[in-house]
Amino acid sequence: MGPARTTYREACRQALRDALQADPRCFVLGEDVGKYGGCYGVTKGLLEEFGPDRIRDTPLAENGFTGLAVGAAVAGLRPVVEIMTCNFSLLALDQIMNNAATLSHMTGGQFAVPLVIRMATGGGRQLAAQHSHSLEGWFAHIPGLKVLVPATVEDARHMLAAALADPNPVLLFEHIVLYNAEDVLDPSVSAVDIAHAKIRRAGRDLSLVTYGNSLPKCLAAADALAAEGMQAEVIDLRVLRPLDMATVQASVARTRRVIVVDEGWKSGSISAEIAARLAEESLYDLDAPVRRVCSREVPVPYAMQMETAALPRTEEIVAVARALMNRPG
Repeated sequence: MGPARTTYREACRQALRDALQADPRCFVLGEDVGKYGGCYGVTKGLLEEFGPDRIRDTPLAENGFTGLAVGAAVAGLRPVVEIMTCNFSLLALDQIMNNAATLSHMTGGQFAVPLVIRMATGGGRQLAAQHSHSLEGWFAHIPGLKVLVPATVEDARHMLAAALADPNPVLLFEHIVLYNAEDVLDPSVSAVDIAHAKIRRAGRDLSLVTYGNSLPKCLAAADALAAEGMQAEVIDLRVLRPLDMATVQASVARTRRVIVVDEGWKSGSISAEIAARLAEESLYDLDAPVRRVCSREVPVPYAMQMETAALPRTEEIVAVARALMNRPG
C-alpha cells in the first residue's frame, strides 16, 4: 500500500482541530457547524471534541454572528467564522467591509481584527443560481482584507494557521467541488505562506493563470496540450489579495502568451484585473493579446449539462490555447 491519501475536506478539518488545540482563544461559529457537522462536513466531530463553547451553532443571521466575531477579534479572541456558501456573505457585507476591513485603518492601528472567515464557493454541484457563486474576486477588491483560495489539499491543510497568525481579517474560499479531492500530504511541509502564487507546472510556450477548482482543469489542459507539443506553464494564484503579480509577470516574460482562467464572471472579475495589470506593466513581453476563460454571463443553471456549459471547461482552455498558439485543433 502507498502512503495514505487525505481529502481536501479532511485537510480543512485537521487545520481547524490544530488551531483549536493550539490556542484556547480560537473558536468556530456559524450555521450548522456543531450538531450537524457543517454543511459540507468540515466541522464534523469537533463539537464532541471541543464542546459548545468552542464550536458555536448560530442563528441564520450572517450579519449578526459575523459582527459578533469582529467584536470578539477586536477583544483578543481568534474567531473562525464559517459562512455556509459565499452568496450568504452578502448578508454580512457591512460587517466584513465596513467593520473588519476598516477598523485597523480608522483607528490608526490601535485595533487589529484577527478574524478568519471560511466560505464555500463555486459551481459544479448542481446547487443552481443561489448557491453557485464565485464572489472571491469581489472581496479581492476591498483594501484591508486578505483573500485566499486554496486549490490543493496541502494549501487547505496549512493556510488556516497562517491566516490565524495574521493580525488582519482573512477570507478563505474553499471550492465545493474540491472537498472530495484527495492527495498525499508531504510530512515535511508544516506551513505555507499566504502571500505568493505557485507554479504548479513549468512550461515555455504559454502561461495558464488560475486558482481554485480551475487549477485541476488547467493541469488537465496542460496535459492535453503537451500531447500536441505545447508546453503550458500553470500558475496557481492561491492569494487574490494581495495579488502576486511578480510571479505572473515573470512567467509571461518567459512564455510571452497568457490565458487567465477564472470561474467568476468575466465582467469586473479578477481575470480582468490581471489582464489590466499585464497591459499596464508587461505589454512588451506579450506576443499575443491576453485571453480569458471565465463563466458565462448568466446565473449558474441547475441542469447538469447547462451548468457544465456555463463554467470554464478543460476543452475550452485547450481550444483557446490552440488559437493563441496558432495551432488548429
